Amino acid sequence: MEWAVLGLTVVFLFFSWVIVQGTRAQLAYRKAIAAGDIDVIREVVEQTLEQWRSMKRPKEVPPNVWRGVQSMELVSLDPSHIRVSVSAEGQYRMVDGRWQEVSSALDEAMAITAKALEMLFYDIPNVRMPWARVDAYTTFRTADGRAERRCILTTAASRQAARNVDWDSWTPAQVVGYLEGRYRLDERGQPLPLEVEDWPGQPGHREAGAA
Repeated sequence: MEWAVLGLTVVFLFFSWVIVQGTRAQLAYRKAIAAGDIDVIREVVEQTLEQWRSMKRPKEVPPNVWRGVQSMELVSLDPSHIRVSVSAEGQYRMVDGRWQEVSSALDEAMAITAKALEMLFYDIPNVRMPWARVDAYTTFRTADGRAERRCILTTAASRQAARNVDWDSWTPAQVVGYLEGRYRLDERGQPLPLEVEDWPGQPGHREAGAA
């Protein structure tokens, strides 16, 4: 009986030590992040992005949007901002023997951007960036038929503006519109490539294409 009690005591003390050490590590991370330690911030951000790439899709997130989230790549980072790129492609289905577009590349870019911004602001442990930016890329064909990745939507948002977004009920277009996402359309309403400037960038604006 005494040995059993001793064993339980040892196990309890061991797990208590593990919990204390883990708490200390978390406090040290938080302190370093609050102080603007870019190496620690980068480590946490990169670990989180890698976790998102491998984690199971949440039930409430459509598969095409989750694929876009998992395509997220870090572009730039400092204590005041995070900037990422994502991939977005139009969605098609077969109708009467012909492929029909059911969601354009811009529609997909908006949906992925909205979800990516929400996660960047609220789902990175201990990191609360004042600014986040998402550049959405899709595939274009050059004159000689080569595939080329170009940005069609760029959205820079402040945390303050993000607090006013109803992430659960607003449509992606409403989210991007409120955050002043920048894109260009041609006369048919199709997205045109954007020239993406370097950070720091202010929230952009919609640019109308040729009439």
